[in-house]
Amino acid sequence: MRGFKLAAVALLASLAFGCASPPDRSVVPLALLDSAQIEGMADVRGWGDQPHANQRFKGEEITALRAKYKAKAATEKTLQGHILTLSGGGENGAFGAGLLVGWSERGDRPDFDLVTGVSAGALIAPFAYLGKDYDSQLSRLFTEFGSDDIFEANIVAGLLGGTAIASNAPLKRLIDQFVDHEMMRRLAEERRRGRVLLVGTTNLDAERPVFWDIGKIAEKGDEQSLKLIRSVLLASAAIPGVFPPVRIPVVTANGQHYEELHVDGGPTRQVFLSPSDFSFRELDKAIGRKVTRHLYIIRNGKLGPEWGKSSESALSIGQRSLYATTKYQALGDLARIHAKATADGLSYRLAAIPDEFNAPLPKPFNREYMRKLYAEGYRMAREGYPWMHAPPGISVATNN
Repeated sequence: MRGFKLAAVALLASLAFGCASPPDRSVVPLALLDSAQIEGMADVRGWGDQPHANQRFKGEEITALRAKYKAKAATEKTLQGHILTLSGGGENGAFGAGLLVGWSERGDRPDFDLVTGVSAGALIAPFAYLGKDYDSQLSRLFTEFGSDDIFEANIVAGLLGGTAIASNAPLKRLIDQFVDHEMMRRLAEERRRGRVLLVGTTNLDAERPVFWDIGKIAEKGDEQSLKLIRSVLLASAAIPGVFPPVRIPVVTANGQHYEELHVDGGPTRQVFLSPSDFSFRELDKAIGRKVTRHLYIIRNGKLGPEWGKSSESALSIGQRSLYATTKYQALGDLARIHAKATADGLSYRLAAIPDEFNAPLPKPFNREYMRKLYAEGYRMAREGYPWMHAPPGISVATNN
């Protein structure tokens, strides 16, 4: 099954060798979880399931947003806002990359006020946020590099108690190559304009989603900031058990230093729009402007069931089950986002890999497969992507 063979092996390995443990670290105690922060950067992240998200946002951003929309109102009769959310999907991220580049070529891709990403979507998100100037780099990332540039198999070490069955050192080198000081400068520049880029990870100790404000991190502009951005992107793509988790140093209210363990945002959110109770209607009231917002979701995967003969081996059963679990978790996330968008008056547009796409995938992150999938996304966008206005199972009028 596409991209999940390694994950299934990792699952079986964890069941068989669960008592083995990596080197010790200082874990944030439960009582101090909410006070843990990045040293010198207290405002760069939050819990994805945190209540009262609007209160925090208003306190930090409302003045800048009022100024932003006041300026826009001088030239726009109806204030428009655009949001992009990008799901996980491993090598299937090539679809989202191709769609975005094809959309640019078509000439009607908007600048997004908010971009969110998880896993493969997190790797796409900085390029999508920075716009068509970064399309060539986004294209390279998903068409010029393959499995050898993403991971190194390390199955024996994983089975004997290591943190994963594959090393993501090659992926780290790729992230370091693309996410450089110039990109960080541009990320900070766009953040100061009031645009937001959020990347999701999962805090394993807390078992909770964490949303990172990448532009806020970039605004500090030093080596610590660049290292943290790279670490967050690497963590968001760290499929649990397949790739090693990422340790992120934090300090708590009592001045003690600890290390959190972060992995792929997928276990807690396959795709996300905003913190759980954030309200765009309340935001409009606070800034005193009515903004008509358009939400675009790119699901880097198929929405329908995919038939395939299952063997009765443990690997095959684990592989198929994990794939189905992830798919239906994503469908649940898409439905939840649809309900939130409806409540807040956002138009909802959803793209996904067409069920008819059936290029062979001989191994995870196969370069030829990714090139074909990229080309499919590019072609569909160039021709005018037929956006869906609701996830499967929800019927709505399509005039929005």
